[in-house]
Amino acid sequence: MYDETRPHRTAAVIPAAGRGTRLGPGAPKALRSLGGVPMLIHAVRAMARSRAVSLVVVVAPPDGAAEVKNLLDEHALPERTDFLVVPGGETRQESVRAGLDALPDGITSVLIHDAARPLVPVDTVDAVVEAVRGGAPAVVPAMPLADTVKEVEPGAPGEPEPVVATPERARLRAVQTPQGFDLATLVRAHERIAVNGEGATDDAGMVEKLGVPVVLVPGHEEAFKVTRPLDLVLADAVLARRRATDVY
Repeated sequence: MYDETRPHRTAAVIPAAGRGTRLGPGAPKALRSLGGVPMLIHAVRAMARSRAVSLVVVVAPPDGAAEVKNLLDEHALPERTDFLVVPGGETRQESVRAGLDALPDGITSVLIHDAARPLVPVDTVDAVVEAVRGGAPAVVPAMPLADTVKEVEPGAPGEPEPVVATPERARLRAVQTPQGFDLATLVRAHERIAVNGEGATDDAGMVEKLGVPVVLVPGHEEAFKVTRPLDLVLADAVLARRRATDVY
């Protein structure tokens, strides 16, 4: 928990070292163009639009830090926010840890944000920051599920899979980013918890394993993850609507 006598200072870490193979061959997912601008730049701007975020750390591919630094230099970014690029690791967990290790003294809370969620509104970012500064050690934006979910016994690709259970949809949420944390809590989780599979993409899940409570705040439908080609089509449409209405 925070020492309330210390001033709050929030940084955002954006792990952007992945290849994003589900979008097909080509540039890493974070560098794919969205409305003529790389998705990574949209994600960086999304974090920097929050006046609560004073530093954005971009974690680049291990051999791509110079390329990402040049990319940031080529695009207009808010002057009130500092930016830092560091090389990442082979896994997302290693990359997030590299971003945490790069944070300067004085940072009290941190946001971890997917570069593949380029259109998260600033109100969502602010809601996460406010909840952490209000005393929550871990905060996640989340949305109710629109679809019924089935738990199955996994089988071979393309083969029918037997249903094991139907969870109650009202108790389930789809989590988004940025996920927000008291910095000391997240660092402790990365020091103590080793994860794989889906858990490796969810920093809040690591904090849960410490026995630390995690709370949810409302997410936003435009904070969806751009993973497949159809997602790019939807993201382009959202961006075009924002530009047409000056909501950008």
